[in-house]
Amino acid sequence: MVIMAEFGMKHLSRAQIRGTTLSETMVGLVLLVTFFASVFELNAVCLRYIDATKESVAALQHVQDRAEMLRNLAFTDLVNTTAVQNVMAAAPNAAPFGQKATETVTISAFPTANGVTQFTRTPSGTVTTDSVAVDLGKELVKVDVKVVWTMTLGGRLRSEQTTNILSNGSKK
Repeated sequence: MVIMAEFGMKHLSRAQIRGTTLSETMVGLVLLVTFFASVFELNAVCLRYIDATKESVAALQHVQDRAEMLRNLAFTDLVNTTAVQNVMAAAPNAAPFGQKATETVTISAFPTANGVTQFTRTPSGTVTTDSVAVDLGKELVKVDVKVVWTMTLGGRLRSEQTTNILSNGSKK
C-alpha cells in the first residue's frame, strides 16, 4: 500500500497495517466479562439487602400487629392465661414471615411485678405457656412482644421488640 505524502510517496510496512492480535482480543474479552460479572454480583447483593429489609419490615409489622391484638383485649382477658393463649394461637397477620419467627409475649403487673406470664409461639404455630404470674394486678400491666428470627442475609439472629403499658380503663 502506498500513501502519498507531501514530499513524495512512502511505503508502509506490514506491521503497521495489521489488525488486533489474538492476545489483545482476549485481554479485551476478559475485561468485558469481568465488568459484567461485577455488575451482576452487585445486583445480586442489592437484591439480598432488599430481602433483608423486607424481613425487618415484616418483623416490625408482626410485632405491631400482635401488640395491637393484645391491646384490643378486655383487661380481664388480658390477665387471663387461657384467653391470651387462644389469641396467640393465630398468627397476627397472614405474612409468610410468621412461619420463620419465634414470638414471645410477656405480661407482668406494673410498676411492681409479682412474677410474669410468658407465652412462646414457635414458627410452626405451637403456643406454650412458659410461666404464669402469681398476680397481674387489677390496674396496669406491662406487655412485651418480641419476635426473633434468623435473617436470610448472613444467617444472623435478629429480633424486634415493643413494650406497652396497658390500663384497666375502669373509672373510679
